[in-house]
Amino acid sequence: MKESVLNIVCEGQSLVGILAEPAGAPADVGVLIIVGGPQYRAGSHRQFTLLARELAAHGFAALRFDYCGMGDSPGEARDFLAVEADIAAAIDTLMAARPALKRMVLWGLCDGASAALLYLDARRDPRVAGLALANPWVRSAATLAQTHVKHYYTRRLREKEFWLKLLRGGVGLQALRALAGNLRLARSAARPRSDTRSFQDRMASGLRSFDGPVLLLMSGDDYTAREFADWAATSPAWQGLLARPTLSRHDLRTADHTFSDLADQDTQARLCLDWLKTRCLARPTP
Repeated sequence: MKESVLNIVCEGQSLVGILAEPAGAPADVGVLIIVGGPQYRAGSHRQFTLLARELAAHGFAALRFDYCGMGDSPGEARDFLAVEADIAAAIDTLMAARPALKRMVLWGLCDGASAALLYLDARRDPRVAGLALANPWVRSAATLAQTHVKHYYTRRLREKEFWLKLLRGGVGLQALRALAGNLRLARSAARPRSDTRSFQDRMASGLRSFDGPVLLLMSGDDYTAREFADWAATSPAWQGLLARPTLSRHDLRTADHTFSDLADQDTQARLCLDWLKTRCLARPTP
């Protein structure tokens, strides 16, 4: 395995990328790691560094990079809603630098996964051979409240300890007001908006337009994953998308949001490698 710096030119700015690749000839499918933010190309506990090196050790070139304004890349910082140009520039640069690469897989965590779907909604890029999505981000104040009501308050209201505290005055009015506020916000999440497409609906559009293989990794110990699962189950735009035969879902029961436990990190890397070899390499080049 070897690593090198790749200069990615995006809208007049030079973005910093680190390319990990096998010592021998790489597979003709490369992997672009889109980081969840706001963070830079190494990721929490170096998770993207470790992932890229593991992929390279098994024959896949993997590029991780800093968006404009993040890490070592200059320019004005932008969030996941506006990084289509950054992603396109990274794909262009890597495929130009390594002509043996014919297609790219987009691998994203959190709002990096969301950014990958938004990219496909905006660009419909035929060079994308697959999507690997880990704990996609769909959060708004309303969806967070909905998740808290479903996964936290529902459990708390069933606990004897909660009611004993309430009777003793251990649960104050502030906590009860917080519950009431979350209930109001949760109800607003279910009301559809007709004025414009939400970013969550644009994510669904990107996924629906893509007919290639999709890997979905969901952490069991993560509210972001729960929010996404709840949203996908109830939003009209997402109906049926997670049941498509092209999508492979794996739930990692003990994993947290960033797979910080070494065993969970190894598991998600193994699942990704198996999927790359069995689903992406077998896909014909357009």
